[in-house]
Amino acid sequence: MDSWYPQSYTEKVNMTDMNMRPDPTTGYPGRTYRFYKGDTVYTFGHECRLSKCKSIDAVEQTCKNLAFNIHLRVTNRGTKGGSHTVLLFSSPPSVHGAPQKHLLGFRKVHLAPRQQSVVRFGVDVCKDLSLVDEVGNKKVALGQHVLHVGNLKHSLNVSFTFKLFRFMKR
Repeated sequence: MDSWYPQSYTEKVNMTDMNMRPDPTTGYPGRTYRFYKGDTVYTFGHECRLSKCKSIDAVEQTCKNLAFNIHLRVTNRGTKGGSHTVLLFSSPPSVHGAPQKHLLGFRKVHLAPRQQSVVRFGVDVCKDLSLVDEVGNKKVALGQHVLHVGNLKHSLNVSFTFKLFRFMKR
């Protein structure tokens, strides 16, 4: 069992530097689960094997309260009023035969000339970023998801931290 670090970590750290503790004066982030506090691909102690960790089950125990909001400012730059439908798409990681993209939601906005408005979307990770695997189970794909509206794109990384709690008799 090892900690797997993201590409950004490996670009910052010289492979031959074996200091364990972080050094804020040089920006050195530290090593191992004991000292490194940044993002990891897999955290030490996580029992997931790479071939099996493409996704997690989208069940209530794992999916409670995993949601976020997206707010987009829309401007009518024209000289006439009009309507436009704002479409929010998601492109999931390439696992379980996932589609290239799918529609998460849409909002129709009516704007007068030069008027601005904020369009809001709620994204539920387990409902909106899930897919169905090869045997029909609903899964949340782990890895990079890309949300896009028109040519505006934003990436987010979905990861899962496994915590093992040991209960001891007193």
